[in-house]
Amino acid sequence: MDAAVIIAKLRDHHPLTGPEITWFANGLADGGVTDAQAGAFAMAVLLNGISRDERVALTAAMRDSGQVLDWALPGPVLDKHSTGGVGDCVSLLLAPALAACGAYVPMISGRGLGHTGGTLDKLEAIPGYRAEVSVERLRVITEQIGCAIVGASGDIAPADKRLYAIRDVTGTVESIDLITASILSKKLAAGLEGLVLDVKVGSGAFMKDMQAAEDLAQSLVETAQGAGCMTTALITDMNQPLVASMGNALEVIEVMDTLTGTGVTPALWDLTCVLGGELLALGGLAADAGDGAGRIAQALESGDAAERFGEMVAELGGPADFVERWPDRLPAAPVVREVRAEGAGIVQAIDGHALGLAVVDLGGGRKRGGDKINPSVGLSELAPLGEDIGADVPLAMIHAATNDDADVAEAAVRAAFTLGDSAPVIPPLVHRRLR
Repeated sequence: MDAAVIIAKLRDHHPLTGPEITWFANGLADGGVTDAQAGAFAMAVLLNGISRDERVALTAAMRDSGQVLDWALPGPVLDKHSTGGVGDCVSLLLAPALAACGAYVPMISGRGLGHTGGTLDKLEAIPGYRAEVSVERLRVITEQIGCAIVGASGDIAPADKRLYAIRDVTGTVESIDLITASILSKKLAAGLEGLVLDVKVGSGAFMKDMQAAEDLAQSLVETAQGAGCMTTALITDMNQPLVASMGNALEVIEVMDTLTGTGVTPALWDLTCVLGGELLALGGLAADAGDGAGRIAQALESGDAAERFGEMVAELGGPADFVERWPDRLPAAPVVREVRAEGAGIVQAIDGHALGLAVVDLGGGRKRGGDKINPSVGLSELAPLGEDIGADVPLAMIHAATNDDADVAEAAVRAAFTLGDSAPVIPPLVHRRLR
């Protein structure tokens, strides 16, 4: 095997064999493939694409480049992945709700990417929460509690970790083939029996138009099923933030309000139930997706999901009394300010990408890989589509570290909202299902 030969075959539109793909993935993991060769491989895939069979083989090879978990549990091993959006904190409700329904959820999650927030960053707003654990610790917590939301260890899909970093600096992030292999190699390494994919579309998502979202959803479903995992994809709307807050601690507040019944966010509740219903049906714990959605709702209403969440937080280093004392445990920003519109009108459109970047500029996300995040900053009370904005209704509340930061964010937030005279068409929460 030779990396240059494999790259040349891709360049010239010749199909790769399974052994060639496996050899290249192993070379990514053990350093046998250079950074230059990895970058050339990624660019060739981006420009020319690969077939379904090649994509399945690449995903499986990247999965198998490290440790692949296997389980002997009394319930199905299930998980969900979101392609990224703003105000999307579903995972924090869904994992414990699934556990309360008898599933096991070893959820390997990521940090913020670009304008979107990361699940691990949200959880690390909880004092003491440690997302980086060994595979052995992930196994123990999942078996004992039913769920664990953690980061990928170095033993999980090391080929993807290497290729992901190279894609980020070689202009090859957008390849649907590589996005698919990256997402699924990590998820399938967790030993899943069922997976639901939440593919976001709209102004706050990476996929801005429906065709791109459908192409990615189809690629993900075909590849996951080709690799042996039962999978469903939902294309869901991201033309406005899923919840009324953006920023790590602020989104945890919305999660805890919903988990404890203090103040339920309807879209968050509904999407959690829909995604969870699909998973329970895939795992044989519900008759169908509708029955499964009802079971997830019951787990939330009864407090069982909140109890599981509290147990998980405590096992991963957070406060043992977090569910009871969460308002006292989360950090708060020193500067809180309203954002007023320059005139009256009805919210016609929201630029979710711009709002996400405003949170990053406040310190709630990373501009470079090693940047430290301020968990307290962000936006709250975001006006939804169709909101009638008058003199007494703000567009949002800014939570900032300094007044100067708040000044910059105020201008960005104001520019992200489009006001008009008529009520807009509100898009559905779920656009399509692909099985």
